[in-house]
Amino acid sequence: MDGLLIDTEPHWQATERQVFGELGIDITPGMQVDTFGLRSDEQIRYWYDQHPWTGADLQEVEHRYNEVMLDYFEREAELMEGARPALDFFSNKGLPLALASSSNMMLINTFLDRFAFHHYFSVVYSAEFEEFGKPHPAVYLETARRLHVSPVNCLALEDSFHGLIAAKAARMKTIAVPQHADERFRASDVVLGSLTELTDTVFRELNNSETE
Repeated sequence: MDGLLIDTEPHWQATERQVFGELGIDITPGMQVDTFGLRSDEQIRYWYDQHPWTGADLQEVEHRYNEVMLDYFEREAELMEGARPALDFFSNKGLPLALASSSNMMLINTFLDRFAFHHYFSVVYSAEFEEFGKPHPAVYLETARRLHVSPVNCLALEDSFHGLIAAKAARMKTIAVPQHADERFRASDVVLGSLTELTDTVFRELNNSETE
């Protein structure tokens, strides 16, 4: 969802810097590479381990995170280029679609409501219900189970490296649509510059087939 279907990653990063700045911790954009794609609670824990603070506990900081992000989801966040056509692309092939996100269900449902996307997805699932978020594969494995599809027969689309690791660990095929150049994304089966590059040719190559 974040950074793939909806343009939230820059705001997540700005929120991260804002919230921790309020705690007296100066986080630069370059420092945030290690937290791309993590659950908010795992981002918070990461920075607490690096720069322990006093005062607000971890739950209070997470509440502040979600408060800022919910307002952004409701008022400002826009779809990534090619997001709706990509959903139509797979839906028109009769494939069951699932949303497996590191964001919590409150933000997921806000996204689905705002853009009227509920009808696209057979399964919607959040890593908040798992012990570990991405890069652990749990959210993908449980989503595949709920789809009643073997993970090896699933295709995951990801914009973060942590998400790519999670999908690969679940033994899924992957399409990476990174927002930043990073050689590590070469581990993906396919790398696209944006969702607008999704074509039948790409789909056939992933399926090693001449037919859809």
